[in-house]
Amino acid sequence: MSSNRRNFIKKASVGAAGIAFSGSINAMSASEYSRILGANDKINCAIIGVRSRAKAHIKAIHTDSNAKIIYSCDVDDKIIEEHNEWCKKNIGYVPKVEKDFRKVLEDKKVDAVFIATPEHWHAPMAILALQAGKHVYVEKPCSHNPYENTLLVEAQKKYGKKVQMGNQQRSAKSSALAVKEINEGIIGDVFKGEAYYSNNRDSIGTGKKIPVPSTLDWEMWQGPAIREDYRDNIHPYNWHWFKNWGTGEVHNNGTHEIDICRWALGVDLPDSVTSYGGKYAYDDDWEFVDNQQVTYKFGDDKFITWTGHSRGLIMPNQPGRGITIYGSKGIITLSRGGYQLYDLGGNQIKDVKEDGDQSTGTNTRGEGVLDVNHVSNFFAGIREDKSLNSDIKDASITTMLCHLGNMAQDAGETIKIDTTTGKVLNNDKVMKDWWKREYASGWEPKL
Repeated sequence: MSSNRRNFIKKASVGAAGIAFSGSINAMSASEYSRILGANDKINCAIIGVRSRAKAHIKAIHTDSNAKIIYSCDVDDKIIEEHNEWCKKNIGYVPKVEKDFRKVLEDKKVDAVFIATPEHWHAPMAILALQAGKHVYVEKPCSHNPYENTLLVEAQKKYGKKVQMGNQQRSAKSSALAVKEINEGIIGDVFKGEAYYSNNRDSIGTGKKIPVPSTLDWEMWQGPAIREDYRDNIHPYNWHWFKNWGTGEVHNNGTHEIDICRWALGVDLPDSVTSYGGKYAYDDDWEFVDNQQVTYKFGDDKFITWTGHSRGLIMPNQPGRGITIYGSKGIITLSRGGYQLYDLGGNQIKDVKEDGDQSTGTNTRGEGVLDVNHVSNFFAGIREDKSLNSDIKDASITTMLCHLGNMAQDAGETIKIDTTTGKVLNNDKVMKDWWKREYASGWEPKL
């Protein structure tokens, strides 16, 4: 572990120390729990938010003969109805349905919760689950704002349960091999990571205020977010592009590829971040940039770039997403489907395929063998106390990079970063506007 990472984690703990603590404390240590579970290692799971990514979670859980989904939880009856039919067809049974996740957390039979809700719920729900004594698999990004990063890392440390973030390429055998070979010098001294995402999303239009559908609990859907009127272009997917609930494309998809770049280069928090971009394609309610170029500068002359094309595919034609790592003696390209090694002249030397079927495109479910690997690793962490491939202490650093990309874009200048905390040193306004959100009354996460 680098000194930057150690300092970041240490500072995260100190930063949360002054927060008023609330909630129950689980007195059983992780090792004690692991020993008990080892004698009867069935893992009972609850899925919270079941529309899309949850399907990938469920298929992965279902491959483990000693794991069972005992709850499906969602605030939309229409989505639950569709999901129940899907479960009957794909896993052969229908889990118990609950609309209020707090009732799920009260059930002592639940060992682990999988969170695939809108992003404004990720950290608050994960913290409540930890306080209820549950292990947590939380989809990326693990937080809606940097403050929640700090809080979630501290919550995991305090309550001692396993927390895995759903950036499943960390469990790709081919990516792990590529990183190992990079560390062994296969492409010399690495200096640059290029991450990109390319899509052609349509306009989300201008939302019209309409009555809340009778099938939707809009109050619970909003949860910790400041209350807004229901409009016809928010639910079930376009919340991604509204700042009250989402975090933009740099989080929605950039998290994956930026994370692999950071892993391959062996870096943590950057010294500075610069972002260029804008909203170019449509005059609609989309609140983030739709095309963006972010550059992260690190020590030892290393840097990462992220190119996000939400609307308008990258030309000439490229795969929808990917990573390129540059070294003094060669180049490696990575995707969820494998990696390729090239010399400096662009001649391919090696081509390694990922075992099994894996989505390498831009569909919203993105399911495949990497989900199975990632969930299997999560379960091994619970049962055997094995290291997680995307433990929240490390995953939160990647999430922080994505937050900093949004902050640099809003700042309109290069922002300087405290590499122990992730805080911006040269722009008080962007810190005030982005570091912590305002929460709905009674919903602010606390330890």
